[in-house]
Amino acid sequence: MEGHLLMSHKELDRKSVLELVRDGHITLREGSGRMGLSYRQTLRVYGRFRAEGAAGLVHRRRGRRSNRSYPKPFRAQVMARYEEKYKPCEMGPTLAAEKLALDGLEVDHETLRRWMVEEGHWQVRRRRRAHRTRRERRAHFGELVQMDGSHHHWFGPQGGQTCLLNMVDDATGITLGLMDQEETTEAAMRQLWRWIERFGIPVALYTDKKNVYIPSRGPTLEEQLADEAPKTAFGKACDKLGIEIIAAHSPQAKGRVERSNGTYQDRLVKELALQGIATCQDADQLLRTGFCEDLNAKFAVAPLKAEDYHRPVPKGLRLEEVFSFEAHRVLQNDWTIRYHNKYYQILEENRPLPRPKDKVLVRTRLDGTVHLLYRGKPLAFHPISVKEVHQQRQRKAKTPVPVSKPKPPPKPKKHWRPNVDRLAVLNERTR
Repeated sequence: MEGHLLMSHKELDRKSVLELVRDGHITLREGSGRMGLSYRQTLRVYGRFRAEGAAGLVHRRRGRRSNRSYPKPFRAQVMARYEEKYKPCEMGPTLAAEKLALDGLEVDHETLRRWMVEEGHWQVRRRRRAHRTRRERRAHFGELVQMDGSHHHWFGPQGGQTCLLNMVDDATGITLGLMDQEETTEAAMRQLWRWIERFGIPVALYTDKKNVYIPSRGPTLEEQLADEAPKTAFGKACDKLGIEIIAAHSPQAKGRVERSNGTYQDRLVKELALQGIATCQDADQLLRTGFCEDLNAKFAVAPLKAEDYHRPVPKGLRLEEVFSFEAHRVLQNDWTIRYHNKYYQILEENRPLPRPKDKVLVRTRLDGTVHLLYRGKPLAFHPISVKEVHQQRQRKAKTPVPVSKPKPPPKPKKHWRPNVDRLAVLNERTR
């Protein structure tokens, strides 16, 4: 509106002080002390006030474009690119700024956020968070690794929910992901196997109480007699590697991996949509070929102490045997065992040959192959069909049993009886 000035509080305060100087109530030196300016600066400000009035106190750059502002054509080009390529993926300002930089349109993410808000592409979100006591990070890399499965619509609402298994180091925030249909024992084994091949064996894992990691059943009779705690197949594999499993009592307790899941749900979903990926296999290939490394390069921090607590795999220990499913089966009289409705014939060439009623360890690897072990040594065997087992047992039942001659009944034992006549003679002699 004409005849009005837009002034800040600082400029209004200077106006009131300089009016006192002009009216002779205070000296110019006293006014410089009140305004917090040097005497020479006060002379310049007072000169502009005498010459121009209150307008002389207004900042000269007010209402003008910044020398560091982007040109309007550049802004229009950036927003057109965002609306064309990144808005359909629902990318936020931070990730969109990174992608625009790859396209040759480098702009600060806060500037892009302001432009998106002004044009209605982004809404300011303010969330009130509950107060929680902060837990300090572990000091060493590999001292504690958090593990969790994130179920999400990774391929959009039409793709259904799949699971991302995420591992995050507590000391550094280094992450490694694996995409699968569900959070199964096999998927958890493959994820830990991938971490060990990449970094080594960690000291401890921090997981939730899902029955993949912590058994929900009580101890069996054999475990009670052996004074052992019940373990899952994943827990047995960790026990062979010397990894301790620590159970979290709430999702907030493993907040580091939960926040990492949120980062994946933001960035990975948009990257999958950007590249047109719609299967778990292709998404897992993306995780293996650079996506996790890019996240680590951007968000990982240095540990408090440089010593790495990861351990190498011991010599002679094969990970394909560690990450497997094991069960014991009793050997039948025909040297066969039954496992998952399949029969396996133990060959006679094995040394030592197990005896019937002995227990044989059945080990199923993640690739589906079955291996039999007796006293820690592999057994030679071949699978047989149910029909062959029944035929073999029928032939054995039809084989005539040789009839042996009946044994004569045993002769009756002679019982001792005293000789009556001899006793009478002895009695006569004693008289």
